[in-house]
Amino acid sequence: MIIGRVVGNIVCTQKDESLLGKKMLLVQPVSPYTLEEESSCVVALDAVGAGDGELVMVVGGSSARNADGYSKVAVDQAIIGIVDLLDIKGKTVYDKSTGSGR
Repeated sequence: MIIGRVVGNIVCTQKDESLLGKKMLLVQPVSPYTLEEESSCVVALDAVGAGDGELVMVVGGSSARNADGYSKVAVDQAIIGIVDLLDIKGKTVYDKSTGSGR
């Protein structure tokens, strides 16, 4: 599982039938400690209604296919949560309600 920030949308007019109606987002993995960019972006199917700039949790492989409605979908990465609060060792790294950590 990774934490990342939604940085873009992907639209494909030609795609596998299993992807019809599925929202594809570009996610930039970030360090949970600093929220700084870590590695290359990934394409993830959105199972939770995430939007641009939101901090999200992403799972890959067989875990992505366990997301609701994705068991027969050609998916390798799926967004399964939108982060509201990220606390590490008693320190708030990110709080969506106050906008801190952005």
